[in-house]
Order: sequence, then structure tokens, then C-alpha cells
Amino acid sequence: MALAHTILALLSQQPDSGYGISKRFDEGISCFWKATQQQVYRELTKMLTQRWVDFETVPQDGKPDKKIYRITDAGSDELVRWYGEPTDRTQIREDLLVKIMIGYKMPRELLLKELYHRQALHQEQLDKFHAQEVCFRDAESSIEHQFKYLTMKRGIAYEESWLTWCADVLTFLDQHPESSL
Repeated sequence: MALAHTILALLSQQPDSGYGISKRFDEGISCFWKATQQQVYRELTKMLTQRWVDFETVPQDGKPDKKIYRITDAGSDELVRWYGEPTDRTQIREDLLVKIMIGYKMPRELLLKELYHRQALHQEQLDKFHAQEVCFRDAESSIEHQFKYLTMKRGIAYEESWLTWCADVLTFLDQHPESSL
């Protein structure tokens, strides 16, 4: 998936500033897509030349004018075209898996430190998802919220699987001290 299509998807929900779009990445879809503010602005510039988005300038007191981007008809057509394409499996590129692969050759304390670090990161993200989950469990929530919840459920499963895997590796390491390898 191209970053442009993710931005188009966000703008199809509501017009927003570049900063607002970046914030929505951090707060709303970080479980499945990440982008820096710089990447968002760079992509918006490309999307303007493709006429997928346009913007309205909003004056601000004491600050530079704000651009509020919105999806155009051409952008909507592109989003529908992309939506109709089949998805592919995402390839894994994970440093920790490489570290585990050679764990038998490396200092055990470094591997343990990294595993505890990753456990903490995944637990922190899982806790954030669970805190947000309350908003989506309301039976009266809109269909939009229900679809967003489906993506969050995938994020929750992802974090839970990482925590389970880390626990499995730690159990293995506990059962196989360095002296036995």
C-alpha cells in the first residue's frame, strides 16, 4: 500500500491539515501504518500535482496560514481504483528475529535485555489499545466506529502474539542456560 492511499483514506473521512493527518497516523492507525510528519507533507505535495487533493488556506493569527486538505473527485476515483486491487501478504523485516536466529552465538544478557525491552514496548501498545477499546464497544457506536474497531482488533491480536512469542523465547532461554548450548 502506498502512503498516498492511506492519506486519501484519511481525507475521505474528513478534510484535515498536514499536521492533523500526521497526528491521526500516530493516534488512530499506528497499529498498522506509520508515517512521519515529513513523509506526510512530502506525499501531500505529490498528491497535489496528481490532483488527488486540493486545499483551502486558513489564516491564523501569529502563525503561518494553515492548509486544510481535502480529497478531490480524482482522488476518490484513485482510492476506489486502489481499493479494488487485491492485497498481498506483508513481508516481515524484523531485527529481533535476526538477533534470535544467532542468539546461540551472542551474549545471553544482551538477548534477554532486548526481549524484555520488546515485551515492554508491546505491552505498552496493547495497554493503549485496550484503553481505546472502550470507545468502540458501545453497541450504539456508528458503523464507522465499528469498522475502525475491526482494525484495532487486528492491532490487539498483533501485540498479543508478540507478547506470547516473547514469553515462549524467554521460557526456552530459561530451560536452556548458556552452559548447555
